[in-house]
Amino acid sequence: MAGSRLELVFGGTPPEGRMLLIGAGAATDLSSFDPARVQIVQGFYPDHRALKSRGYDVETAASGDFDGAVVFLPRARAEARARIAEAAARLAPGAPLWIDGQKTDGVDAMMKEMRALAPVDEVQSRAHGKIFRVTLPQPGWLPEGWAAQDHPAAPGMVTRPGVFSADGPDPASQALAAALPEKLPTRIVDLGAGWGWLSAQILTHPGVELLHLVEADAAALDCARRNIADPRARFHWADALDFRLPEPVNGVIMNPPFHEGRAADPRLGAGFIRAAAGLLTGAGRLWMVANRHLPYEQALRECFAEVTELGGDARFKILTASGARRGGAGRPQSKGPQSKAPLSRARKR
Repeated sequence: MAGSRLELVFGGTPPEGRMLLIGAGAATDLSSFDPARVQIVQGFYPDHRALKSRGYDVETAASGDFDGAVVFLPRARAEARARIAEAAARLAPGAPLWIDGQKTDGVDAMMKEMRALAPVDEVQSRAHGKIFRVTLPQPGWLPEGWAAQDHPAAPGMVTRPGVFSADGPDPASQALAAALPEKLPTRIVDLGAGWGWLSAQILTHPGVELLHLVEADAAALDCARRNIADPRARFHWADALDFRLPEPVNGVIMNPPFHEGRAADPRLGAGFIRAAAGLLTGAGRLWMVANRHLPYEQALRECFAEVTELGGDARFKILTASGARRGGAGRPQSKGPQSKAPLSRARKR
């Protein structure tokens, strides 16, 4: 969808000069750009890896100066503002900043906000979204506070705009933490660790000697690194669906994502279950939390010999499983190309 709007703007001809693309994903049509003159900022590991494999310069933060930029809007308003501020900081006055987004991600509200701050023109609509150009005024045109900055989410812990559950611990993770046994296995993986709140709770339990935090969102993992100073913690920027370790562990704990776009997609959680089975020893144990309505029991029984519901409430169920069938690991089948509407944003829990 974004690609069709880019074609309206650039007509398939690469723009002159060096271009910055913030938030472009693996499914974005980038045929209008010359890879040799483009830098892409993408913090979601699967998209980052896919774009890099196609020869693009892909970073988790912008570096250098640019002649123009395109910002792809995420759903979270604070993160959208942070992306615009990051792009503006790399452009000279008078340079074009293109903003692209779906109506469901607030592009109309953002265009109204931009009109109050700078000249806006070249508005194009297609595929339930819009792209428009902002001509940058002199420095200082953006309101104070738009740039990404830490904010407290729990005592001694910080988050950033756009990370999952940025305002505080997720209730599902809190329910899972409360249901864990007092003593935990020695070697544990927190699969989809986010900004580290659940991992911090795991590390308070006796028995834990090593904890691997696996997270695809670079911003969330950066927060986790700062939130957890425990020497037993190991941090992995990786796709949980195909993450592997040299040796199996004897515990996996997870609050997996279950959205693709705005629709619930239980295949994502099922992929996490298969990945967990591939990480565990035969005697290892999985603990997970899920929304009550999600049908994960079938995937659990395909991957584990023993599956039990430990408890929960009307919203969540706490599940545990052991006896991993090591052949059960794997990525869920794809529905086909999909836009990068944040497992990072849309793909979050």
